[in-house]
Amino acid sequence: MDSIIFHIDVNSAYLSWTALQLLADGSSTDLRRIPSIIGGDMEKRRGVVLAKSIPAKKYGIHTGEPVIHAMRKCPSLVMAPPDHTLYARRSHELMTYLSDICPDIEQVSVDECYMDFTPLAGRYASPAACADKIRREVLERFGFTVNIGISDRKVLAKMASDFRKPDMTHTLFVNEIEKKMWPLPVSSLYMCGKSSEETLRKLEILTIGDLARSNPAILKAHLKSHGTLLWEYANGIDAAAVLSEPAKAKGIGNSVTLAADVVTSEAAYTVLLSLAESVGARLRAHNQKALMESLEIKYADFRTASHQTILPAPVDSDRILYETACKLFDESWNHEPVRLLGIRTAKLCSASEPVQLSLFDMQQSASSEKQQKLDRAIDAIRKRFGEDSVMRGSLLEHKDGWKKR
Repeated sequence: MDSIIFHIDVNSAYLSWTALQLLADGSSTDLRRIPSIIGGDMEKRRGVVLAKSIPAKKYGIHTGEPVIHAMRKCPSLVMAPPDHTLYARRSHELMTYLSDICPDIEQVSVDECYMDFTPLAGRYASPAACADKIRREVLERFGFTVNIGISDRKVLAKMASDFRKPDMTHTLFVNEIEKKMWPLPVSSLYMCGKSSEETLRKLEILTIGDLARSNPAILKAHLKSHGTLLWEYANGIDAAAVLSEPAKAKGIGNSVTLAADVVTSEAAYTVLLSLAESVGARLRAHNQKALMESLEIKYADFRTASHQTILPAPVDSDRILYETACKLFDESWNHEPVRLLGIRTAKLCSASEPVQLSLFDMQQSASSEKQQKLDRAIDAIRKRFGEDSVMRGSLLEHKDGWKKR
């Protein structure tokens, strides 16, 4: 049978979880029922709206805009600071509950995940019946609501969960996209940011249907590989499976929050170089190599995106990690400002395990061996004299402006 995929998304997660905690602490006001937002300290780059209530939405307040702008739209707006410790605990509770229903869970952020419902299909009257049961139990157990999108493609399940909110179940199968998705504005398409929307508008592509029926070669000419990705998503093309194993597997990675948003690929490459060196050094320190590499992007408005690939052979090389990260970035970036970049590796194995080499690999082995010796020599110098004792010149002017997490 065809795959059946759920995308489960908490409605206004940060605001809902904060509201519930305040009520538990004795507050008489439910933030979800008044114009309210979750915001933070402007100096720490948290001076934007992280989440909003439905009443706040009526004032035109949207996620990602500066708090000061939101206050101008609604002077009576109530703001609460974020509590990421609370959010992590709530997220863990939800994912534990969902994993008990189906272990095939791929968590993609603190408040959303994919579930491969296919193995459970015979146990319920319909996928929608199971989704409705999950929504009811989440509300009864935890006090907040979720939206659930159902599809035979991950991207369509994601799109369906963003349909009318809150506390709703929606389907969007391939045979429904022409009716349910194509009439929507192109800005509604997953991974279509403001910059892409503006480019498409100049091409007179205003709806997802316009995009789906357009020439992919023209899109690639204007938006590079991201144009191809958008065209595929508009047509419901997405072969990605629910990957529960990488979320559970032990991995090594690093991410960096930037003092100023990255707006060019060249600036992103510089950040990725530093991250690749850090991740490579950690792999070598643990005597491990990685067969999978993933890239994380967080945009200025706090939307996130990730992209991963299986490597031809297990690696711990800074150069290969960097080149792969750049390729993943080029395939993923929607040309919106980026506030965080991360590299993570998974499917780890011991560096001493034998690896079967192709003819091409054997031809490159001499160069690879030199690179490995150089990487380990630099590791030794940094271990003895400090992390910044050896640094590429291209990183000198940027290092102090990055905040690693």
